[in-house]
Amino acid sequence: MIDFKLQDKTHDESRQGEALVLDKKGDGKKLYIESYGCQMNFADSEIVASILSETGFETTNDYQNADVIFINTCSIRENAEQRVRNRLSQFGVEKRRNPKLVVGVLGCMAERLKAKFLEEEKLVDVVVGPDAYRDLPKLIDQVEDGHKAVNVILSREETYADVSPVRLNTNGITAFVTIMRGCDNMCSFCVVPFTRGRERSRDPFSIINEAKELFENGYREVTLLGQNVDSYLWSAEKTAKKVTDDAADDMNTLTGDALLDALSNKTDLPSALIKEHAEGSVNFAQLLAMVAEIHPDLRVRFSTSHPKDITDEVLYTIAKYDNICNYIHLPVQSGNSRILALMNRTYTREWYMNRIDAIRRIIPGCAISSDIIAGFCTETEEEHQDTLSIMHYARYNFAYTFSYSERPGTLAARKYKDDVPEDVKARRLAEIFKKQQEDSLACLEEFVGKTVKVLIEGFSKKSDKEYRGRNDENAMVVFPVTDTVKPGQYANVYIERCTSATLIGSVVS
Repeated sequence: MIDFKLQDKTHDESRQGEALVLDKKGDGKKLYIESYGCQMNFADSEIVASILSETGFETTNDYQNADVIFINTCSIRENAEQRVRNRLSQFGVEKRRNPKLVVGVLGCMAERLKAKFLEEEKLVDVVVGPDAYRDLPKLIDQVEDGHKAVNVILSREETYADVSPVRLNTNGITAFVTIMRGCDNMCSFCVVPFTRGRERSRDPFSIINEAKELFENGYREVTLLGQNVDSYLWSAEKTAKKVTDDAADDMNTLTGDALLDALSNKTDLPSALIKEHAEGSVNFAQLLAMVAEIHPDLRVRFSTSHPKDITDEVLYTIAKYDNICNYIHLPVQSGNSRILALMNRTYTREWYMNRIDAIRRIIPGCAISSDIIAGFCTETEEEHQDTLSIMHYARYNFAYTFSYSERPGTLAARKYKDDVPEDVKARRLAEIFKKQQEDSLACLEEFVGKTVKVLIEGFSKKSDKEYRGRNDENAMVVFPVTDTVKPGQYANVYIERCTSATLIGSVVS
């Protein structure tokens, strides 16, 4: 896999294998939890830590001191699974030293392999899928009684809406808020629908409450997470029984249109773009507005969008609110319509270009990033050129690029032959990578000589004499430390120069 270690939080290579730790110390049982994969997995690890903290567990960053070791896994790429297996072999040494140690595998890889994992990895005691984290205390007890434990049942309802995630290894400034779980898209190359289940949206009451609490605790940026955030749709009628009395009180007991009027100011949006929804429903555009209205100083980001679902209503909402960042992650995967059909992406090259046009028209200067797969089944040289040409058309600020690798159980694995030679995949990937390097640099160069608003996240990775933060378009900005601003505050930074991945400047008054 080749990716750009830039500003998108979809898959942060620097966080892979990160041990998540709370500041709290005590005499409780010690939990070591290590995460791999996308930002959804890291957010899920916070949910796991919250659930187990209620039963007395505390986190540790040293697995040799742990009573329980969990790996929260990714199953998207073959090398991600191999990385987990290698890590488990290292934990096996500690397991032999301490036979009472509980070792568990959580998340997508657990869901894909299920009980088979217990046979393949003899040291694993617990295998738990993404919808069964509430069962972890009981499953750990089961292991301590001398039994293996598995729960990989997928739910059509579980959203963990009532679980307040602990914030692990946080900078206290930016946080993820999960708004939905699962995926219904069934892209032929992807295992997510099989490992995370059907799509379901979390109720807006709990989302708004969580975002409000984060802001009150000093956080200044939230990223709304979902496999496909644009298909978020919550219905009051369908889920009324799940709304707690406290949440209803917070919303002043409003329902239906009164609720939407109270939470979402749509007056400035083109009326033709406001969809007619069932009474009391909330779509993604409306949810975005609700979160943005918590406070002007709370920055709002989201990930990931799907080209078939992102609407002009969402784009106009972004344009309306200054605190909704002008940045959209819109994976294209391929620039050729035939390949997109084989991938079951349910849009064409022309449809995707239409969405790019709409973004450029409604949100001038909006940054766009993407995911791109090289060498999908039967891809010809001409079809690869279509991918390069759509990159030229979209002019992505940055991208995550991959060569295709077959994932067991997917539609592509069952129906299509992985027939593009590996050397051809590598060459095509290199061409995509080179094109994106050029475009990323060109996009950053456009900021030179301009002043941008930056949310300071902390010191730069290279020096405690420099601050780092991101601008509205998600570009990383580095500038000298000054007494006038500090982490958690916004700064106006004049951009003097740039590297291929970073803007460099100084604070202006």
